[in-house]
Amino acid sequence: MTHSVIKLPASQEDHRIARMAAFAIGLSLAEAALPSPLPGIKPGLANIITLLVLQRFGWRAAAWVSLLRVMAGSLLLGTFLTPGFVLSFSGALISLLVLGAACKLPSDTFGPVTHSILAAFAHIAAQLGVVYFWLIPHAGVLYLAPVFAAAALLFGIVNGLIAVRLLDEPRHPPLPIQT
Repeated sequence: MTHSVIKLPASQEDHRIARMAAFAIGLSLAEAALPSPLPGIKPGLANIITLLVLQRFGWRAAAWVSLLRVMAGSLLLGTFLTPGFVLSFSGALISLLVLGAACKLPSDTFGPVTHSILAAFAHIAAQLGVVYFWLIPHAGVLYLAPVFAAAALLFGIVNGLIAVRLLDEPRHPPLPIQT
């Protein structure tokens, strides 16, 4: 009996995306361990990695990192295909679409901080939409919008500023990949 072997060569970009996704997954797992003052309000630390990848390597790489983070993080946390996963996935997807549009805006006015704020608002809007249209179809859900919007603004600014600070750091050459 013979069997065939499928070899998929991995490019430098594949390795870079995997490395960045691993950082984002690690931050997601660490954040999941932090207590939250209100369910659904988290700082979104993994989004810092998405912002860094967006600025350095473009939207396509950032989309891969973000979606891999959501998928792998949910598998590791045991939330895959739960309402929490749907909320996270929908927030990430809409944020990525907004970031894709924001990348076309003038870079002298719209940088990592504004991208972070726009993505945070998109994320929370998507999540509130999923909650309203799927989980709790009651207008009372919208009373939480100002609280979530304030958190999105705060964490959007903070994460954007952290991303700017990290982008200003001198780059180190990548470590060689052992194959």
